Amino acid sequence: MYTMKKVYFDNAATTQIREEVVDKMAVVMKEVYGNPSSTHAFGRSAKTLIEQARKSVAKILNVAASEIIFTSGGTEADNLILNSAVRDLGVKRIITSKIEHHAVLYTLNKLHEVFGVELLYVNLDDCGKVDLEHLQELLKQSDQKTLVSLMHVNNEVGNLLDIKKTGEICKAHDALFHSDTVQSIGHYELDLSQIKVDFTAVSAHKFHGPKGVGFAYIRKNSGLQPLIFGGEQERGFRAGTESVHNIVGLEEALKLAYLHLDEEREYITSLKRHFKDLLSKEIPEVKFNGDCDDFENSTYTLLNVCLPMSQEKALMLLFQLDLHGIACSKGSACQSGSDQGSHVLNAFLSEEDLKKPSLRFSFSHYNTKEEVEYVVEVLKEFMEK
Repeated sequence: MYTMKKVYFDNAATTQIREEVVDKMAVVMKEVYGNPSSTHAFGRSAKTLIEQARKSVAKILNVAASEIIFTSGGTEADNLILNSAVRDLGVKRIITSKIEHHAVLYTLNKLHEVFGVELLYVNLDDCGKVDLEHLQELLKQSDQKTLVSLMHVNNEVGNLLDIKKTGEICKAHDALFHSDTVQSIGHYELDLSQIKVDFTAVSAHKFHGPKGVGFAYIRKNSGLQPLIFGGEQERGFRAGTESVHNIVGLEEALKLAYLHLDEEREYITSLKRHFKDLLSKEIPEVKFNGDCDDFENSTYTLLNVCLPMSQEKALMLLFQLDLHGIACSKGSACQSGSDQGSHVLNAFLSEEDLKKPSLRFSFSHYNTKEEVEYVVEVLKEFMEK
């Protein structure tokens, strides 16, 4: 019998803020409260912090500071990029996949309805992997202005896109390339000067920073225009007084993420491997969705698990885990209130596997092997009842 614990395995939804980040933000909130647009000393101090943060972020990604535009998070960044690409850059066709985040898919559906943009979906294999040969075929079919929108790390099953090769394919066919990198920045080293990507979206709360802040990477001279109008903040790309403490929090979290990247990646990978091995041993009929059990082709931060269980019993699964202090999710946290199931899993799982419950467990350096063992024990006991 186990002792009740509190286990947070939902880091793909959001992460615990690092203590150093909280401390840095608290100082800014108490001491640097001027409006960054004000010309007096109070305002200049706040503006200096924002520009220092912009330079820090740009240096990590090896891009120009002017290419970093702070936003409220990944969703706003995706919306800014996709809406402006159609409205201002003359994009007529968009190629995407059916397993993108809804921040992308819902935006694209709206652009199709309002502007008549042609939407095309690249093929996926049985594990949800993007077929890059099919992408090339789609790009060859028309000489209309085209944008490709494919995420780097899938937020539900963890599949990794070969972002460098995808960028090269897009460039060869004169297509713009947008990648939602919300699940990868802070977890992977990306030298954006060496990747032919035009636009990316990033959110701080996925790498132990604050919620409500992120940024868009917009390659210089792209021609993109603002989504939010008003003042001249963020080089005119995004009107509205900047959230100085959040931007500083983002900067600190990103710097710490890359400072500790190697050791934390190794540790989190060991947790994922232990979880996979223990689940396979204790629940032999378990399956792993997508490429998440392939440590070369998926992110080291999550496992999406398909459990051999009846639909009736599955209805109580998340409730039972929550009662035992275990936090995980059925899919994207943005869709957790929906009864429609995961659009990601619906895109490639068999009908048989779709009838079984699938859960996403996602890890951070704050987790332990003891927590892994506790979760597997709770799952096993529930299944045996």
